[in-house]
Amino acid sequence: MDLESFELVVLRRPADATEYDEPTLDRIQAEHLRYLDSLREAGRVVTNGPVLDHHDESVRGLTLFRVGTLEEARRLAEDDPAVRAGRLVVDVMTWLCPAGTMILPGRPLEEGQSTG
Repeated sequence: MDLESFELVVLRRPADATEYDEPTLDRIQAEHLRYLDSLREAGRVVTNGPVLDHHDESVRGLTLFRVGTLEEARRLAEDDPAVRAGRLVVDVMTWLCPAGTMILPGRPLEEGQSTG
């Protein structure tokens, strides 16, 4: 079976996350989302999003990069405004999937299902 390689970043909330007031948290979140949007538009990120219903509440989101090296994925992930602000930390690893399978759409978010 042919496999394709991506760089997977798991975004986690550290136990000692830097505290901020609500307006600052809102600004950091908006910057975080804009940053990931820009990486997606540039073709560096395949997809990303929050994680729901996970037993480890520190896990906040996943990002699938397509940059060629773990070092570059880590550099880009650590340049995320939420990471720089101390709100998130990253775990970076290689993820493999059968070639050509990253094509099916997901299910729509159900009414009442929260993203965080």
